[in-house]
Amino acid sequence: MNIPFSPPYIDQDIIDEVVSCLQSGWITTGPKVKALEQEVVKLSGAPQALCVNSWTSGAMLILKWFGVGPGDEVIIPAYTYSATALSVLHCGATPVMVDINDDFTLDFNLIREKITSKTKVIMPVDIAGWPCDYESVNKLVNEPGVKNKFISNHKNQGKLGRILILSDAAHSIGAKVNEQETGVLTDITIFSFHAVKNITTAEGGVICINLPVPFNNEEEYAYLRMMTLNGQTKDAFTKSKAGGWRYDIVDLGLKINMPDVCAAIGLAQIRKYDHNLLAERKRVFDQYSKAFSALSWAQVPPQDDGKRSSSCHLYALRIKDISESQRDAVIDEISKTGVAVNVHFIPMPMLTLFKDLGYDIKDFPRAYDNYSREISLPIYPQLTTEQVEYIIQSVTNAYTSVVKP
Repeated sequence: MNIPFSPPYIDQDIIDEVVSCLQSGWITTGPKVKALEQEVVKLSGAPQALCVNSWTSGAMLILKWFGVGPGDEVIIPAYTYSATALSVLHCGATPVMVDINDDFTLDFNLIREKITSKTKVIMPVDIAGWPCDYESVNKLVNEPGVKNKFISNHKNQGKLGRILILSDAAHSIGAKVNEQETGVLTDITIFSFHAVKNITTAEGGVICINLPVPFNNEEEYAYLRMMTLNGQTKDAFTKSKAGGWRYDIVDLGLKINMPDVCAAIGLAQIRKYDHNLLAERKRVFDQYSKAFSALSWAQVPPQDDGKRSSSCHLYALRIKDISESQRDAVIDEISKTGVAVNVHFIPMPMLTLFKDLGYDIKDFPRAYDNYSREISLPIYPQLTTEQVEYIIQSVTNAYTSVVKP
């Protein structure tokens, strides 16, 4: 049996939506993108949602909007995909890495000591779809002592008057904290619509804008939308209308808009997300957890603790009391059965770019421990009960052959 790791979910509804876009004669940013943004608002509860061409470009845009640049610091976890840090580096700022908790989320107990007068943003990451403890970080940035450290050097920094909380929710669309959806838990939330995500547009992302007063979220949406189009006052769809050719460039923008032909894929998916795609992911997740919870060597990932619930983006299984090399050997054995698995993620301090910048994995012991024992199993709606059982058996046999020969 051959089971891929994460194929995209494509059904006839998605094909029809894409074909309708192609037949419309309009394939770049236009009505499909706007419709997808409205669906994200409906799902997340965020006041505004802005589609972009990737999570990374969305993060760069928000950091730019907040005036983050050379000399500034952004606090992030050491355990995440590199894009979290790369977006900071592209702005000329410094990523300040912090270790994680046992549940993969940023350890907020370590954040306080990392906050300086240079700190402009804290960027928690919802690894595998499990949301962070946003209550704690929101309280932290509003403490008088922390706010007094904050030094504004940009109009939006002055307007907010504190550290911005930018949620890297690339994995967690549909996750909840206290029955609130990710998207309204922080100032700004960015979801990824990359090919392997719960909802995909092939490539893409969406920025959920949830800024407090005195910000006007509708006005910030309009400004940020313009900034995704090189700072141009009219998009191509508007310019294409009779007599609508005249435009202006009013700011140093980026070119990071999402095209309609991509939005069409996500539009068809998001309409069936809650009742279908997410429910099916939970079915697979629960089947895994029921089986692995009965095995003494398996550490199952969190799904629902009564306060937080996961989007079930990844099934991040950890194996107790093994080394990194043993974990690698288990993966090799699983692969022999035709099951494709993965590892999420190699901690950034282990990667060449970040090692060359002076980061050392020895400073992040929990990040290394989680990484060294983690195996991501296939989880997507198309998996049958029989396939999931086959995967469980493949993992169990691989563990037995490597650890208990």
